[in-house]
Amino acid sequence: MPVIKDPLALEGRRGTLYPKQFAGGLDGRVKRALTESLGLTQFGVNVTTLEAGAISAQRHWHEAEDEFIYVLSGEITLVKNAGSQVLPVGAAVGFPKGDGDGHQLVNRSNAPATYLEIGTRAPVDDVDYPDIDMKAEKRDGKFRFLTKKGEPYA
Repeated sequence: MPVIKDPLALEGRRGTLYPKQFAGGLDGRVKRALTESLGLTQFGVNVTTLEAGAISAQRHWHEAEDEFIYVLSGEITLVKNAGSQVLPVGAAVGFPKGDGDGHQLVNRSNAPATYLEIGTRAPVDDVDYPDIDMKAEKRDGKFRFLTKKGEPYA
């Protein structure tokens, strides 16, 4: 049975699959995937670090996937429909599938912040981005980004 002794020592990935015009702020997000190397397939777990000024994603919500966040270090601001709220170390928050309340994490501090990110892995999902002209379709585990009218981004 594999064991990851130090998740923060894993090589992280930066960037996003988003179209270029929506990728701002994501170069300071570093995700360290845990589940694949442990042989797990039903849900995903990442240890994610947001450098100062970075965002987790564009504000969004999922039709078919639940998400859970647990703050490990630093201070992260949660942005939702009702406004912003600071999440200190030890805070936990969940985003149920289909709730329609877009969420985003932002590091507004001057130091890195790290959190555990857990989500279900539905083979089919639709993602809404309420603040921008984008939606995503996930089919067979692959994402495609479209305008709200359904036109694909290049």
